[in-house]
Formats: sequence, C-alpha cells, structure tokens
Amino acid sequence: MRIAVSQFATVLNVQENLASCVRMINQAAVCEPSLIVLPEFCNTQFSSAQRCNNQPSYVDHNQAWHQALAIDGDFLQQIAQQAKKHHCYIMLNVTLRQDLTRDHQNPAIRSNISVTSCIFSPFGELIQQADKQALIGQENDFFISTNKVSAVVTSPFGQLGFLTGSDGVTFAVARAFALGGAQLLCNSQSSFALDQSHLHDFARAGENNIFVATANKIGPLRQQELSQERLQGDSQEQQKYALAESGDLLKQSSRVEKYPMGVGQSQIVSPNGKVLAKLDHNEEGFVFADIDLAEAGLSKKLRPDGTKLIKQRRPDLYQEQKLALQKVIETETEKTLNYTVPETANVAIFATYKSNQQAIEDVCHYIENNLSDIIQLPELFFIADKTITTNTEQLNQVACLCTMLIKQISAVLRPFQYVCTSLVIDGTHQAVLINEQGLFATQQQLHFCQRYQWTVLGDKLKIIELPLEQGVIKVAMLTGDDANIPEMVKLAALNNIQVLLVPFDIQEASEVEYSLLSRAAEHKICIVAASREKSFIEAAPVDSSGNNRDTANGSTSNKRKVKQQKSTGLIANVSAESALLSPWQSDKFNGYINKPLVKYQHGKITKAVIHPSLTLKIKTQCSQRNMTK
Repeated sequence: MRIAVSQFATVLNVQENLASCVRMINQAAVCEPSLIVLPEFCNTQFSSAQRCNNQPSYVDHNQAWHQALAIDGDFLQQIAQQAKKHHCYIMLNVTLRQDLTRDHQNPAIRSNISVTSCIFSPFGELIQQADKQALIGQENDFFISTNKVSAVVTSPFGQLGFLTGSDGVTFAVARAFALGGAQLLCNSQSSFALDQSHLHDFARAGENNIFVATANKIGPLRQQELSQERLQGDSQEQQKYALAESGDLLKQSSRVEKYPMGVGQSQIVSPNGKVLAKLDHNEEGFVFADIDLAEAGLSKKLRPDGTKLIKQRRPDLYQEQKLALQKVIETETEKTLNYTVPETANVAIFATYKSNQQAIEDVCHYIENNLSDIIQLPELFFIADKTITTNTEQLNQVACLCTMLIKQISAVLRPFQYVCTSLVIDGTHQAVLINEQGLFATQQQLHFCQRYQWTVLGDKLKIIELPLEQGVIKVAMLTGDDANIPEMVKLAALNNIQVLLVPFDIQEASEVEYSLLSRAAEHKICIVAASREKSFIEAAPVDSSGNNRDTANGSTSNKRKVKQQKSTGLIANVSAESALLSPWQSDKFNGYINKPLVKYQHGKITKAVIHPSLTLKIKTQCSQRNMTK
C-alpha cells in the first residue's frame, strides 16, 4: 500500500481549517495513496503547553464548543467526500462534540468534547472513531476521553490503529493496538517538540514490529494573548471569538517566539526503525512511501536469537504486581520517604574484552583504581560466547566460576560500592549486586529467551533499597531480554525506583538507540545498561538533505547504502530543565521536552554522574501539572 502523511498549520477559524485540509488532501492525492494521514486538531488551534501567565488555549468553554465539530456536520461530510473522490482512506484528528446541544451560554460549564481521530473509507464512510486516550495539561480542562479501547480497523491492506498527541509518548496505547493485531499506527500530532519524531516513533515501531505514520502540525499551536478589553462582557463573546479567528491577534503580537510552534517532521517509520519518508522541516507539505504490512505485527516479531516476542510476554506477572503496588503509588512520595535520596551518584560501565578468569582479574584491577559508587558490567561479562551455556558440563563450569567471581570482586570493593552484572547461581540466570560482604541482592531473569532457554524464570520483580554514602536509592535490575519488555520497566517505575540497572547482551541496535531511552523518558528514571560491543548491519537513513528524495512531490528513492554499526550500552540521566520549565520560553530549549541526557558506553570504561533525587522531583512536579495520565 502507499501511505501519505501531511503537515500544515491551522487557525481559530473552522472554515479556513477545512479549506486547508481539503487543499492538503488534494495535494497528497496526486501520488495516488491508499491512505492519507492528517495532523491532530485539524479543525482548530490548541496546545496543552503551559504559559507563564497560565492563559488557556481557549477563552472559555463556549469557545471550545464553538470550535468543535458535530459528527454529522459539514466539516466531516466534506472530508468524507474527499475520501470518495480520491478513492482512498483518510484519517484526521478533530475536536468532536459528544453532546447533541449546548443550550446555555455559561462560559464556566464544560460540555463533553473529545479529541477524536476519524477514518473515512474510499466509499466516503466514517468507519472508525478513536478518542485520544492520554489527555495532558490543559486538554483536561476542555476535553474528555472515553475509557474504551478503540478497535483495530481492518482494511484491504492490513490492520490499522491510531495514536493521537501524547498517546505515542508512552508505550501503552500502541501496545494495546499491537496486541489487537495492528500492523500500522496512524499518528496525528500537534507538537512543538522533537521527542516524538526523533525518539518515540522509533520506539513504538520497534517494540511492536509495526509501521508508524506520523503527521504533525506546523505554525503557531495556539492563539496569542487576548487584551483585557476583549475579555470583558458576555456581549462581546462572538466578537472576541471572531477577532481571534481572524488572525489579527497573531499579527499584533510581537512575542510569537514565546509561544509553541509546530515543528513538522512528519514521517513514516518501518518496524525495524528505518525512516522510509520524512519532511525534515516545519514547512507545509506531504511525503509518501510504499509499505507492505504482510510481515508487520507483534505476532510476527522474532528476536535475533529466534525468540518470539509475543511468547515472551507474561501478562499475569504485570497485572498481579500492578495491583499490589497501588497503595505504594498512592502513598509514597518524596515527602513520605523515610530515607534521604542522594543528589548524585557516580556510576561507571566497565566492559572487559577478556574472558573467564582473566576477565574477573581485569574487573578487580579496575575496582581497585576507581571510586565509582556503582560499577555496571554486561550480562555474564566474562563469557564472550553465550552459546556455551547450553552445554550442561560447561554451564556447571560457568556456575563454579561465578562463585569464585563473587569472592574475588567482593574482596576489593569499598564500603558503599557495588558491582552489578548477571551470573549463573543455583542453575538459574540472575542479575546480581555484589558489595564488600558478598552477594547483596539478586534478581532472576523474568522472560524467556532462546539463548538462556535452560534457566528457570523468576515470578517476582525485586525492588532494592541501595545504601550509598550520601543516602539510599531505590533500584531494580533486569537482565536477559527483560528490559526490552516495556511492561516490565513500567512495573519497576511504579515501584518508584530512581535507577534501573541493566546487565544485558544487546541483540538489536534499536535497544540502545531508542527503546531504553524511551523508557527513561516515559518513566523519568535513570538507566545504566552495559553490554559487550556488537556490530549490526544497518541501512543508511533517508538523506534529510533531499539528495535521495524529491521533497517537492513527496516521492522517495529506494537507493539505500548499507553500513556496519557498532552498538553497546549507555547511561541515561533525567533532564531537569526540560521537564520542569516551560521549555519554549527558555533560551536553552533544544527542541526536546523530556529527552534523557545520554552517555553511550565507549571502550572499556564509561563514567557519569547521575541524579537520583531529581527523578523524584520531576515525577512530583509532572504529577502536579497533570503531565502524565
């Protein structure tokens, strides 16, 4: 099938926005697509971002109703006609009236209005509506969200699901659609930040083996401030709305740069995380790509070692622990902790290139000459070829070496100093923390993978209170493929951990390029992950300069170079400034709202300072501002 995504600006004039939608549909239709995806809030101008004076995107609830559409109104009827005219599916997102009427003019009373994605068939029929699931910020003041999970749409080309705005920032909505059989996610955005196009699109595609087609806004995402004179008196309501809709306020403002602007960056991403087509700018336009959904979908995803991703999941484990954690989530905050969380902690990744006893001696030598609080090692760091563990005799030898390893490493550790890796203990593969007294904590592998098919899986995630010299941090450990399961990382985050320790053996480059970073951003935690270096054959990305793409007509070229890429682990730290400030108002705003600060593992030694206490502050403030659902 051929899919097209478009980006354009909207204003506070519904008819002008309809004209823009029709114009962009007609432009994209030139490439004869099977499906056209349009951005979020196609009928209006709205942003959930906070401003310094806290003025909302809409003046009041009368304006919200005035901007919203009726399901059988002219706006959506004309979109239906466009789908029929061009004989293609069209998906767009609008604010939709869920109430039949608003028979009063009380500006303080909210009507039921949803942020809804609508898809029209080539016959001009509205075949599905999907309400935005994760309302954020000021969206909660004006809109509602249904609790029902929207069904996957069956088309002649495959199964389609829908993301809207912040739905794609977390894994949950995309995962629900993937579990329902979706092979393509249509993602409508209205964002001033690059997080979605540079990080989360790729994470959602890779973790679900699914195509993601994102259409984002450009231009101002909300009206400028209204003068006090225009805010006085009910008799001025319609004049006020008309003035805002005309665009005069925008022209009069000399502070446009202080308001969020859509960044565009609309794109189509493949299940293996490759950009198939992209508008690498914030100008009006469209782009398209030809895709085949036959091999897409969660049920068809195989890990490099042959493990079926769908078979790794353990829903009972996630649900049982989630229910048990509700009281912890409700009561444990920064103020109720009975211990001090240190401001900083020194962490290091050490990756030896040696094996067996020589690898252990190499680590001990490093410990003796460094003062890091936590030293993260790869999964079974002393074994270069993990396939030897499938041999019973060799596995017993590995277990004996693990016992010796604990004694040797603990002998050189200082007080409040720890080493994290994975070992074979009692015939099972486990993540471990070693301190000066020996084995401090263990965590059994929780999800099946072919390379350790011999191990018994654990049935509980352990949360560890780790004493450091300046206080105590809560950590969890995940090994094998456990950190690749987003539900598992969420469980750790629900336990209010500050740091996730990951001794792993990287299987796909996307794990460190996108997946772990997306987990750190979503849950606002620090992640320290170590792996032996791996090389992957990767296709070169689409040339954003346009050398292999005709951006004028949206066509793409399939001429792609192939290169080898080396991948290892990383240290992901939370970013305070972007999460706690109104970022577009800061001179330091780099285009991201919540991108972690990352230091990639390089060579034998990689050091960084992480900020455990900051994770608590950010979670508390984000909760207060209703930044998360």
